Amino acid sequence: MDTFTELAKFPVFTIDDVKKLIDNEKTAYTQLNRLMKKGMIKKIRKNIYSAVNPATGQMVATRYQIACAITGTAYISHHSAFEYYGLGNQVFYEVYVSSETKFNHFEHDQVTYKYVVSKTEEGVVQAKNTTGVRITDLERTVIDSIRDFNKIGGFEELTNCLEGVHYLDETKLKRYLDIYNTQGLYQKAGYLLDHYQKEMQLSREFIEYCKSKIGKSRRYLVSEAKVNSHYISEWELMVPIGLFELTDHGGDLLV
Repeated sequence: MDTFTELAKFPVFTIDDVKKLIDNEKTAYTQLNRLMKKGMIKKIRKNIYSAVNPATGQMVATRYQIACAITGTAYISHHSAFEYYGLGNQVFYEVYVSSETKFNHFEHDQVTYKYVVSKTEEGVVQAKNTTGVRITDLERTVIDSIRDFNKIGGFEELTNCLEGVHYLDETKLKRYLDIYNTQGLYQKAGYLLDHYQKEMQLSREFIEYCKSKIGKSRRYLVSEAKVNSHYISEWELMVPIGLFELTDHGGDLLV
C-alpha cells in the first residue's frame, strides 16, 4: 500500500488517520515523519497535516478545510463565509472560525486563523462540492456579520458584501434574529435589510417584524461614526450622514 497516495485522499488528516492505514503505531509515526522530511506532507499545527500536490508544490487542503479541522465543532463564519460564497469585496489573510471549543489564534502559510465564539449550531451546513467544510448558510452569515461588524471585517466591507446578495430566506433570518434576541441587532439588521429589501426579495412583513422588536433605546449603527451621525426615528438609530449615498456610488465610508 502506498501510504502517501492514501493520505492524499484526505484534504487534512491526523495521526489517528495514519494509524488506521498502518496497523502499528510506531510505524505510523515513522512513515509520517519520513513523508514530512521528503516534503510530501506538511504539518499545519499540532496533529493537523495535509499532503502536498507534487504537480504544484502546494498543499491539498484549502484554508477553509484547514479551518474546519481545527476542532471537532469548527465552521467558517462571518466575512470568511462571504468570501467562500464569492461575495467578499476583499480577500482577507484571516479566516474566521467559529467553534464551541476554544483555540488560540495561529498563523500558517501567511494566513491567520481566528477563533470566534460559537453562539449556536443553527444554520451551520456542509458546503456543497467541497469535502470537509462546514459553514454558516448565507442567512446566518448575514446576521452574524451585521451583529459583529465592529469586530470582524468592518462596516464598509459588510455593505460591499450585502450588495452582492440577491435573495435571502426571511424565515431563516427571523430564526437567527430570534436566537440572538437582542434589540440592537433587530435595529441594525432591520435598517440595513430594509435598504436592500428589493434586491434581496424581502417582504415588508419581515421589515415590520424587525421594527416591532427594536424597543425604545437609541443606538449608533456605527460606533466609530458618532460625530458624523444623524437620527433615523423609524429605527431609533444614529446613522452616518450620507451612508448609502457614499456606498452606493462606490465611495469610502467616512467613519
